[in-house]
Parts: sequence; C-alpha cells; structure tokens
Amino acid sequence: MKYIRLLFAVSSNVPRWVIFIFDLVICTISFVLAVVLRFSFQFNNTNYMTIIMVLPIVLLIKSVFMMYFRLYSGIIRHTSAQDGLNVLYSSLLSTVGMIIISLFYKSFFTTENHIIPFSIIILDFIISTFFLGAFRVFIKLIYLKISYKNNGSAVNYVIFGSGEAGIITKRKLELHKGLNIKIVAFFDDDNNMQGKSIDGVRIFDFDKDINTLNIKYNIENLIISDVNLSVNRKQEIIDHCLANNINVQNVPPIEKWINGELSFNQIKTVKIEDLIQRDIIELDINAIGKQLNGKIVMVTGAAGSIGSEIVNQLCKFKIKKIIIIDSSEESLYQLEVKITENIDNFNKKNIEILLADITNWERMKGIFERFQPEIIYHAAAYKHVPLMENNPSEAIKTNIKGTMILADLSVEYKVEKFVMVSTDKAVNPTNVMGASKRIAEIYVQSLSNFMKENKTSETKFITTRFGNVLGSSGSVIPRFKKQIDAGGPITVTHPEVTRYFMTISEACQLVLEAGHMGNGGEIFIFDMGKSVKIIDLAKKMIRLSGLALGRDIQIIYTGLRPGEKIYEELLNDKENTIPTHHSKIMIGKVRDYKFENVKNDIQNLLDLYNTQNQTAIVAKMKEIVPEFISQNSPYEHLDIKQELSEVTVEKLLEK
Repeated sequence: MKYIRLLFAVSSNVPRWVIFIFDLVICTISFVLAVVLRFSFQFNNTNYMTIIMVLPIVLLIKSVFMMYFRLYSGIIRHTSAQDGLNVLYSSLLSTVGMIIISLFYKSFFTTENHIIPFSIIILDFIISTFFLGAFRVFIKLIYLKISYKNNGSAVNYVIFGSGEAGIITKRKLELHKGLNIKIVAFFDDDNNMQGKSIDGVRIFDFDKDINTLNIKYNIENLIISDVNLSVNRKQEIIDHCLANNINVQNVPPIEKWINGELSFNQIKTVKIEDLIQRDIIELDINAIGKQLNGKIVMVTGAAGSIGSEIVNQLCKFKIKKIIIIDSSEESLYQLEVKITENIDNFNKKNIEILLADITNWERMKGIFERFQPEIIYHAAAYKHVPLMENNPSEAIKTNIKGTMILADLSVEYKVEKFVMVSTDKAVNPTNVMGASKRIAEIYVQSLSNFMKENKTSETKFITTRFGNVLGSSGSVIPRFKKQIDAGGPITVTHPEVTRYFMTISEACQLVLEAGHMGNGGEIFIFDMGKSVKIIDLAKKMIRLSGLALGRDIQIIYTGLRPGEKIYEELLNDKENTIPTHHSKIMIGKVRDYKFENVKNDIQNLLDLYNTQNQTAIVAKMKEIVPEFISQNSPYEHLDIKQELSEVTVEKLLEK
C-alpha cells in the first residue's frame, strides 16, 4: 500500500509516452484475447500467424486515433466522463478503420478472406473499450479509497442541486488534496429527481429530510450549486442551515468558472448580502441605452459607494463622455485605478476625472462651460447622520447649496435630465442629514414645476429615494465584520432598530431606470422590500462566521446615536404613491411648493452659514420642513415651540 500511495503521489508527473505505451499494451492484450475467443481457445499455426501479421496494423490504427483524442494526456486518477467518451470515440473509429482496411485488402488482393475477420474486429472493439475504460475507473477508485484512509475520518457534506454543477462540485470536493470530504446526500426541489441516485449518492427533499439527515450524519457543510434558485428559496435554505449549525457555501455560476473548470477556491461561504438580496431586477436596457448612448454624462460624488457604481453601470453603454466629479482626492484616485484596471470595459479617453467641490460656483460653472453635460446623476452628499447632527452648517452647505448650484447650472446650460440621489431619511426627518436632503428635494421639485409652468427650460429634474445600501461606507455590515474579526463585541444601538437594505448594484440600476422614465418633477421611490431588524442581522453574521453568540462573541447595546430613529420610512404620512411600469419603482405624491418662497427660504438658511450658529441653522431648517422633529438630538428643545418665526431665529443669533 505504501508503494501504491507513492505511485499516486508522482502520477501527475508520469511522462505521457508511458501512458501511451500502457494503452498500447492493453490494446495488444485485447486483440490477442479477441483472436483466442474467436477460435474457441484452439491454437494452431494459422492463429499465431494471424496475430503476428495483423497486430502491427491494428496497433498502428489504434495509435493514430489514441493520439488524435489525446488519451495519453489525461491524469488517470482524475478520470472524468469526457475521458470515457474519448476512449469510446477512439475505439469506435479504430474499429471503422480496421473494417475499411479489411475490405480494401479483400478487394485489392481478390482473396476470399478479409485480412482481419469481422468477428475479431467486433470482439476487439468490445474488449479493448472495456479494458481501457475499466483501467481508468479502477485507478480512480483506488486513489479515492487511499485518499479517504490517508486523511482520517471524513467530513460530511451535502449539495443542494443535482444538476451538472452539483455533480462536478461533488467530484471536485472528493478529489481535493488534503481534504477528506464525503458527500452524503444531494437535495433538489424537483420531485422527479428525488429518490434517485447520482454516483451512488441519493437525492432528497430538503424540507422533509434535512433534519433527519443532519441527525444521522452530523452534516457540517451544505453547498448550493443550483444557481437558478430564487432568492427567497435560497434565503430559506440558508436560514434553516444557520439555525442548525450547518455552514453554507455557494458555487459560482458556470460562466465564472476558470477556463470552464470549477476551482475548489471558488466555492465560497455565503455572505450576509445573500440573506438580504432580492431577485434580479429586470431593466429596459435598450430604452436606457437609447437615452444614454452618445451623450455627455456627469456623475457627482462619483468616488463614493453609489456614485462609483453608477459610473460602473454607465460604462456598459456607448456614452460619448463620462465626467467624474468628487472632492475626495484619495477616493478619486482609487476610482481612477479601478477604471484603469477595467480598461477593456470602456475606452479611457471617454472618461474625464475631475477633482472639484460642488459648492464652488466658479469651479462648477467652468466644468459646465467646458464639457456641456447633457445628463447629470447627482450623488454627492454628506450622508453620515451623527456627523451631520454635530455639523449642521456643513450639511446645508454640501447637501443644499451644492444641489442648488448644480440645478441652477443645469437650467443655464440646458441639461436634458438632472437625476438626484436622495434618501429615505428625508421622509419625516429626525436628523439634520435627512432634513437637508428633504430641503434639497423641495428645491429641485419646485424648480422643475416653476420651469414647466413658465416654459423657460426643458431640463427634467428627477429625484430618487431609497434606503441603506449594502457595502457602502456608512453601512452597518462593514462595521459588524470588523467587530467580528476583532473578536467582538458587536455594537447595536437599539434592540428594535430596523432598516431597509438594498445592494449598491440594485440601487444604481433603479436610479438609471428612474432617470430614463422620469418626465420632470417626480420623486421616485424604490421598493426596498421588507425592513430588516439590525439585531437579527448581527446574529446571522455571527453564525455565518462560525461563531456562537454568547460563547464566542457578545452583542451590546449602545443607545441611539444623535438624530437616529428606530424605524425608517419611504413616504411622508400625508403622501401616497403611484405605480409605474416597473414593479420596483413608484412615484411619490408629494406636496407642491412655490419656487419663489422656497428659494427665499433656502437663501435665508444658507446666509446663516457665515454665523456658524448651529442652533439657528437647525431652527430655520425646521421652519422650512415642519415635519422635521429631532430625536435623540441636542436640538429637541426647538420642537417644543409650535411655530418658529424669523424673530425666533434672530433671538437665537443674538445668543
């Protein structure tokens, strides 16, 4: 057994000519056995002469086809179904070749007999095909048996999905060096597959049999190989496994396999995003492309989470030029590196990367003058709630003033569409950040209505509103990951806090779709699905990390941060929605504002920036947005007054 193991250890380095010669030996034995069977084990000189004269011809023909199908190139201990087919094709064509030569010999030499009797040819085909295939299967079985013994007790795995990807996954796991993995079951939702077997492994119904099998085999891992599973079904499977201490892994789609082969390293543990994501969004790509192709498109805040993904989505279209704007030098550099690395996806000469502050009128006017943008996606904003609660003056400067400058320049330079990225925190805001975004929404909406009424501009102003995005810089998920990696504890503000979540890719796709369908003045609200309890999110992330809550890591509550609320909304209490042709996009029915009043109020607000009186700034914001009621904030005392007047603000300034 020791020498057999040594042979397997070096088998991948065996020269190909050795395998080729070994196959020829098998073919020789097969032909001799065919002759012996043909003559019923009765040997005479004629039989010996037949073997001696014909064998070289047989081996020559078989050599040609074995070389053509490269039977010698496969690693025998990794024999696959394709190797078996190659053996069959080689034997079949060799048989056809021998029949042709035999017929040619009889015709050319006008003899009564064929040089190789057909009965021997048929017997040789059957025997040689069997021996060549059986030899490869035998070596593989021996290797698997030795591998299991060599690695100790097996680790029990199950695979969800009994299709081609599932079968390949099974074989890849069983052959992986250094691991002793045993596939004890397949699962499949197809009733026609349940009860059948693949490679000796039975297919079960997950819902009915997972608990029984887990008790029997103590399953450690479940691998999802079926990429056609709906998101809801996938989440059901993952939730059940996590609740029963079964690790869950994913197999990537076949198109992502390396050179068409699944790599063991591509089988990854599921991420928390898999438990929140939803079914793939169906977009009208052709319609979006017609609007974007050949256009000059500007993206503000392009180095941020949302902005960079919008740029990534835009690169899929034939855009004349993409103008990338951000005020963060480091983030802009990182984006430039990313674009350079993906140069095949887009021609770099069509991208202009600009370091600029959207609150600087002269800088932005120069950019508009130089590039003449036709479509703008405005994603630049301060979004961190506690920071903005402590710095209201910076919130109004960037989120409000920056938006006003871009909107006014869009009118001046006849931009076709201006798409603003807003937030669900603008609904019934409880913090400065949400209120600043709501005021920006009001300005854009009222400006759009004013332009429509007076027919002074054809610029269409569109607002998109959605919740938290997974993986963004401000998301709880990156913070939880760091806390888990550090050994905890995980910090959660409140046990009842819930949030809406959406993947960055999904959010940006919907932004493009809303931008395409908008006619101006709308606030598009995205279907965020069900709100997620943050404490449940934390617990799932702990289980996904293979840790136990309480034993390995703790969760502690830190209290709501300034301006934070427990529940978030997508619509004002007095608002409702209108459906669109896209099931995940709705139009919010919001109040209309007179542009002149809005402009005056906002200008008065911005004038307060120079005073740096944060309380006066927030008081004026509450005057513009009456539904702005502070929570867990130093500005809660301002809500005691039923009405805030200019006199109130003046008194605050005097203080």
